[in-house]
Amino acid sequence: MIRALIVDDELYAREEIALLAAGHDDVEIVGSCSNAVEALKGINREKPDVVFLDIQMPRISGIELIGMLDPEQMPRIVFVTAFDEYAVAAFEENAFDYLLKPVERQRFDKTLARIRKANGAPQSLKGLEIPELTQIPCFTGNRIRLVRLGDVEYVYSDISGVHVVTAEGDSSTDMTLKVLEEKTDLIQCHRQYLVRLDRVREIKLLDNGLAEIVTVSGRTVPVSRRNLRDLKERFGLG
Repeated sequence: MIRALIVDDELYAREEIALLAAGHDDVEIVGSCSNAVEALKGINREKPDVVFLDIQMPRISGIELIGMLDPEQMPRIVFVTAFDEYAVAAFEENAFDYLLKPVERQRFDKTLARIRKANGAPQSLKGLEIPELTQIPCFTGNRIRLVRLGDVEYVYSDISGVHVVTAEGDSSTDMTLKVLEEKTDLIQCHRQYLVRLDRVREIKLLDNGLAEIVTVSGRTVPVSRRNLRDLKERFGLG
């Protein structure tokens, strides 16, 4: 069974893919998302085999969404686009699959055949230019926020998930600490904490080789023995 997630800001486009998929007994639609924030949550929750992903979406594009995913758990990506064939030639060169809107059944069936033939092998992302991450998709209750990376003081994880802290307050995100450390300039200061160096007001040295950071807004962040030496070196403290 191929478990698929559809991501497109246009309802008609999502319904089109779902209708085409309905003609295949081995395809299960596990989610339909109208934006990248919903998609990030759906991908992490459902672990789909394939994502039919619109390239052009407001606020966060399909390409930017890929940069927010864990490469080790990357589903097979099928781009859905209104670009002409000349514009998407680069995807073919980099072994990406794509569908042109409006999607034709024959082309859709060919894509599924390629997915079946791949036998679960991960799709190569080599050659795709992922934009630098400048914002983190977050949510507070039923509100969705796009937090500018420059406003982040630190990020931490606990049993309830990953949390992004700014001077204004806390929000939750579906991005992982691992991806945030790899794709941003946040620095690990503790096994469960990442911090922005330009938001550090001071470092307090404690007993037993421990320390804590005080951010510009007065919040405290723990520093482990393991990370203290690297942190001191970054501040030129030797």
